[in-house]
Parts: sequence; structure tokens; C-alpha cells
Amino acid sequence: MTTPAKAARIDDLMQKAQSALKSGKWFEAERLAQRALEVAHQVGDFGRMSRIIMPLQESRRQRMQLAAEATTVKWIEGEIGEDHRVGPGLHIMQPPLVGADARRIRLTALRREVPALVICREPTTQLGLVPIVAIGLMTVRARIDAPEKPAKPTKQWFLWALEQLGDTAIGMIDTGMDAVRQVDFAISLMDSVPDHEELHTTLVQLCLKAEEEMQDVADADVAKKLAAKAREKAKG
Repeated sequence: MTTPAKAARIDDLMQKAQSALKSGKWFEAERLAQRALEVAHQVGDFGRMSRIIMPLQESRRQRMQLAAEATTVKWIEGEIGEDHRVGPGLHIMQPPLVGADARRIRLTALRREVPALVICREPTTQLGLVPIVAIGLMTVRARIDAPEKPAKPTKQWFLWALEQLGDTAIGMIDTGMDAVRQVDFAISLMDSVPDHEELHTTLVQLCLKAEEEMQDVADADVAKKLAAKAREKAKG
């Protein structure tokens, strides 16, 4: 249950995120919306979660568009330091670098407010597919077609690969679980794959469904209590 203090905290963060969006401060808006989402998730406020995701999605869309202004894709390979910096644009990491390295680079770029998109590819499979992996609270791996020119992937291939990674994440959600658990799972997936619009939209839908399920449980509980009181009254 959301206490008045928590509700006020979430609403304040949401308002600040919206204000940052209107001012074109995409990175600040993303940080504020992400924090609001975390607080709302902690207290199980699915209604507020569904409303927070929209500004979070928009801030990330704007950041991605800035990164996608790059005309070429850059490779990151070999040893990198703990504080390795990348410039704006599209970056592919390849062995010996791994998904954890890509996550570290992506988070560093966010902290420095650098509009960069980063994916990590693994060795080509025997079937000629390219595994793309993202690491976070969950591990997401998509095996996709290689670019026409493996040594020189295009921007279009990079963005398609990122889309395939997010689509794979959505496909990992077990729709047989109750909506609350699906929300938890989707939140973990989005921690690993934040740059995918449809994953945000899916999470909104799951939050609304979870809110409805929780309300049904609350209504059923109230009905049971009223029925119990009626029986007691009848006995008296």
C-alpha cells in the first residue's frame, strides 16, 4: 500500500521528470522517471507505475534519437579500463569483451550524459547467427542474422539488432504468471534492455492489469468481511 508520504515522493519525482522533458533535459528526465518507477515498484503502486513509464519512455526515445544521428557504427574491442569513455553514437562490443562490459560502458555514458547506444555481440554460431547479449537483473540473448558486411555493420543493422534484443526480452515474459509477477519480471528485463520502446509499452499494460487484479483481490476481501459481519448479525 502506498503511504501518503510515498505517494507525495513519487508524484514529486514525476512532476520533476515532466518538467525536465519539457525543457529538453532528456538525461535528467530519465533519471527522475527511473527513480520514480523504482519507488512506485517498491510499494506496489501499479497505477502510478503505468503513468511514470510514459515519460521514461519518451526521455529514452529522445536519447536514442540523438545517438542514432551517427552515420557509422563504431567497434569497441580489446582491453578497456574501468572508466572507459565512449563518444555519442552507436557502439558494438565484441570478444574478448562481454555483456557486463557493455553494461558498464552504457551506464557510464548515461552518467556522463553521452547519447550512446551499446550492444555486445558474441562469437558467431555454427549456423552463422550472431548472438547479441544484454546483462542486468536478467540476461537477455538474441541470435540474429549477421550484417551483410560483418566487418562493417550499418546503422540500420545496429538498430534492428537492438530491436531484436528487446523483442526477445518481451518473449521471455511468462504470460501464465499473475500480472504482479509479470511486472516484476518485466522490470528486471528493462534493467537489462532499457532502449526498447515496445518493452515499455508492454510494462504499462502489465501494470494496468496488475492494478486491476489487486483491486479485485481487495474487493473480494471486503466482500468476505461484509459477509462475515452479516452472518454474525444474523446469529445475534
